[in-house]
Amino acid sequence: MRVLGVDPGLTRCGVGVVEATGPRRAVVVASGVLTSSADDDVDQRLLAIATQLDEWLEAHAPDVVAVEQVFAQANVRTVIGTAQVAGVAMLAAARHKIPVATHTPTEVKAAVTGSGRADKAQVQTMVRKILGIADPIRPVDVSDALALAICHLWRPAGALGGARRPIGVMTPAQQAWAQAEQAARRSR
Repeated sequence: MRVLGVDPGLTRCGVGVVEATGPRRAVVVASGVLTSSADDDVDQRLLAIATQLDEWLEAHAPDVVAVEQVFAQANVRTVIGTAQVAGVAMLAAARHKIPVATHTPTEVKAAVTGSGRADKAQVQTMVRKILGIADPIRPVDVSDALALAICHLWRPAGALGGARRPIGVMTPAQQAWAQAEQAARRSR
């Protein structure tokens, strides 16, 4: 399975394509940052991100697009731009007939590190270990996009459909992810 992870942002939108190579094994296919100019109007900025997303979808043909779920932040302007880009990513995937999955930041952290409370440094360290990347991943938006893709690859059986494996069969990271997923559903 090949997953395109999208860490939405209006100025910097992290993208990362990860492919499963075996059980709990993955490689990075491509990663980067989509950008838009802060000098442009919002509609033109969204168009710039959408155009770049279309190019990534065509170039890398993912099986799924995993997008970070937007949550409330103190800066309303930032959260609105982030939500708009998340919508653009979902629309781009739909136009290419690619399924979309969304994951909360807590789910992503739990899937990659085993703890839904991990900080960005811990997430980046684990992403680098999982994907065999020696150097730090910059900017952090790229690391977050790769973590989203890994999260989707490693989601517990049954997440987003199908029969769920018993908790005892899951790894600690998968158990934490499942608990975070349940908590997110309850808070909606």
